[in-house]
Amino acid sequence: MIRLSPRPFLAAALAVATLASPAMAADWAVDPAKSTIGFAGSQSETSFNGTFGAWTAEISFDPAKPEAGHAVVTIDVSSAATGDGQKDAALPESDWFDAAKFPKAVFEAKSFRPKGGDEYDAVGTLTIRDTTRDVVLPMKIDINGDTAHATGSLKLVRTDYGVGQGSWANGTFVALDVTVSVDVTATRKN
Repeated sequence: MIRLSPRPFLAAALAVATLASPAMAADWAVDPAKSTIGFAGSQSETSFNGTFGAWTAEISFDPAKPEAGHAVVTIDVSSAATGDGQKDAALPESDWFDAAKFPKAVFEAKSFRPKGGDEYDAVGTLTIRDTTRDVVLPMKIDINGDTAHATGSLKLVRTDYGVGQGSWANGTFVALDVTVSVDVTATRKN
């Protein structure tokens, strides 16, 4: 049975929180129809992509004080989908996300670090399978009026979060590296 790593999904959630954050001293509402948290990995040297279908984000960001920004992205790990029935059935199982025991992955951006222009780092933590690690999600945030569009990606090692247990832990069949990507559109709240 083929199994995938949940790591990219969580990282994708982190990117979404960061993307929605930049705006005028405001809270932001993500437009789910225009936003995606994705992940990419490889199995037996063949690349695959997936997305998380269910997640929420609470984002607050002031471009004049990005270090005071905050975002929390919560992902339902059982919503991970690659379009491959075998992978999709395996991801929620105990060797991978163990969704029955750890149903949510959470990215919390505790601040945003400006890098110049529309470039930021979302600095925070990512929790998957009850393991929390510090992460930095590089992002590009474009704000036009009351709309923010953010994109970014983050490389993770899935086993740092316990994703891929037993024979899946060594990276022989499923690569250890996973890339989580975020493409988020958000509207400033009143």
